[in-house]
Amino acid sequence: MPRIRPATRKALLTLHLVTSLGWLGADLVLLTLGIAVQRGADPAVVYPVTALVGTLLFAPLSVLVWLIGVASSLLTPWGLLRHRWVLVKLVLTTVMVGLVLFLLTPNLRHAGAVGAALPARDRADLVIAPAVSTSLMIIATVLSTYKPWGRRPAARTTRTNRARAETTT
Repeated sequence: MPRIRPATRKALLTLHLVTSLGWLGADLVLLTLGIAVQRGADPAVVYPVTALVGTLLFAPLSVLVWLIGVASSLLTPWGLLRHRWVLVKLVLTTVMVGLVLFLLTPNLRHAGAVGAALPARDRADLVIAPAVSTSLMIIATVLSTYKPWGRRPAARTTRTNRARAETTT
C-alpha cells in the first residue's frame, strides 16, 4: 500500500466529503423538483431545470465521488477490500453511479425535452429515483461514520500471515 502524508490524506477526505455533500445536495434538489411537479408545478418549466441539474451537476458529482472514494481507500490504511463497510460503500456507490449515468440522466434529459407531455408513470420515477438515491447516500454516510463489521476475514488472514513472515525473517 502506498503511504501518503497526513496532510494529503486529509485533503482527500475533505474533497470526498465536499463532493459527497454536493452529490447529496443535487439529489435533494432533484427530489424537490420532482415533488414540485407532483404538487402542481408546471412540468414545462421544472423538467428542463431537472435536466440541467442532472446533467451538469448530479452526474459529474457522482463520478467524482466514486473516483475520490476509490483513490482515498487505495491510498490510506482503510484499503479498498480490507473492511466490509468500505466494500459495501463501494458496491452501493458503484451501483448508484451506474444508475445515474445510464438510467436517471437519460430520463431527466427526456423529461426536459418533452416537459408536460411526460406520462404520469415517468413523472413518478423522477421522484422515486432521487428518494432511493438519497436513502442510499444516507446509508453510505452511516457506514462511514460507524464503520461496522470490522475487517474482512481474508484481509485479517493476509495481515496475520504477513506479520508471521516478517517475524520469521
